[in-house]
Amino acid sequence: MRMPDPDRGIMARRGELAARLRRIVGAQWVLDDEAERRPYRCDGITAYQATPLLVVLPASTAEIQAVLALCREQGVKVVPRGSGTSLSGGALPLEDGVLLVTSRLCAIVAMDVENRVARVQCGVPNIRISEAARPFGLCYMPDPSSQMISTIGGNVAENSGGVHCLKYGMTSNHVVGLEAVLMSGEVIRLGGAFQGAADGELDLIGLLTGSEGLLAVVTEITVRLVPLPEAARVMSMGFASVEDACRCVGAIIGAGIIPAGLEFMDRKVLNAVASLLREEHDPRTAALLLCELDGTAAEIDALIDRVRGLADQAGAIDIRTSRTEEERERIWRSRKLAFSAIGKMCKDYYCTDGTIPRNRLPDILDRMAELSRTYGLDYANCFHAGDGNLHPIIMYDAARPGDLDKAEAFGADVLRACVDMGGVLSGEHGVGVEKRDLMTHQFAPADLRQQQVLKCAFDPGELLNPGKVFPTPCRCAEFGRMHVRGGEMRFPDIPRF
Repeated sequence: MRMPDPDRGIMARRGELAARLRRIVGAQWVLDDEAERRPYRCDGITAYQATPLLVVLPASTAEIQAVLALCREQGVKVVPRGSGTSLSGGALPLEDGVLLVTSRLCAIVAMDVENRVARVQCGVPNIRISEAARPFGLCYMPDPSSQMISTIGGNVAENSGGVHCLKYGMTSNHVVGLEAVLMSGEVIRLGGAFQGAADGELDLIGLLTGSEGLLAVVTEITVRLVPLPEAARVMSMGFASVEDACRCVGAIIGAGIIPAGLEFMDRKVLNAVASLLREEHDPRTAALLLCELDGTAAEIDALIDRVRGLADQAGAIDIRTSRTEEERERIWRSRKLAFSAIGKMCKDYYCTDGTIPRNRLPDILDRMAELSRTYGLDYANCFHAGDGNLHPIIMYDAARPGDLDKAEAFGADVLRACVDMGGVLSGEHGVGVEKRDLMTHQFAPADLRQQQVLKCAFDPGELLNPGKVFPTPCRCAEFGRMHVRGGEMRFPDIPRF
């Protein structure tokens, strides 16, 4: 994975830029010492690292405006960052760029219970929105695994999902208004403070949600709140084979049942989690499904009976159902601890997130087993089975020469297979740098060119998070130029206006 070559001229001006930025945000909020910048070298994907030119921590939209305007004037690149939990390298810094950290914009501005919306700054952790809404019987449904620390601004940038996105939708389904700052320093406001505020507008909210920090820095978000379910129960279903578990996933969705969450964990994940929780599963279990059902108590009871029947038909060997909220939380704890538990089993791991049609789950899992043998690397699986959003965990040792290259190649082949099976490169982690060079496997040149036209409309100087998403530079300066050769334009006989 290569990034654009750093501009040595910009790097030589670090001191001058730091002084000017300090006049905007305050002396203590510009980090220029190498020891202070080093903790920001990577985001959640630690395989890729670079020390930023400067780290800047503004406290308001006005300060972000001034920082971006200065950087544009000076030709300095800017990489936005929330809490750094991105798993695609979306917040990977640049050696000649300013890392713009939004964690100080952390206020819940307004909680509008009547309209069921909350207006929050971009640095608010995801979980805090639901905590603030809970006393009113409301919650914010998108719940990525990193929700304790990932910021809502980062969730918008990546269009994050989570366990409950199967029934309730992704971040994009819950954003009704945005405030964002363009690279020019201009502030734009989209949508409004109530559901439906953006109806009739050009869907720029949809465009910015999932744009990975390439178009603007989102500073404030108005999100949709939903009533807390009256009740929720989770079923833990063990299967003797991965194929049986996959067949059960298809049967549940095919029966018209949309669970609040439907998660898959293989035996390796179960063993890793068991070492932390001291909980054992049936030794015959090769795969486990967690199926959460919510609604009224009567509705849940009826759905549990239906899902139990489908699981039995698919060959379930062990079915447990929570009876209390404490039991529900205990069952879910294994899923929430999965990635940290795997971290105790290996030196390093690499996790990607291709997405496929549900009916191809057995095929992609067979392909992963083949690739594991090809590359000589072990792997584990823990993913959102209900919507086919895979999270293969490829284990390697970064200290062993060649291991990282093999892990990257393993992950790339999984993603190519996802596209070949009718899926996409990413379900929720984003493209960033991790999947950037695979974009041509999913998109035709004309598709990528059109996406780059949009990038250039928002950021003609290509200063905002460059080197991400697109496998080639946008070359914004070339758009709109008229080709002249030998002193003549193409088709000189056509009238020009």
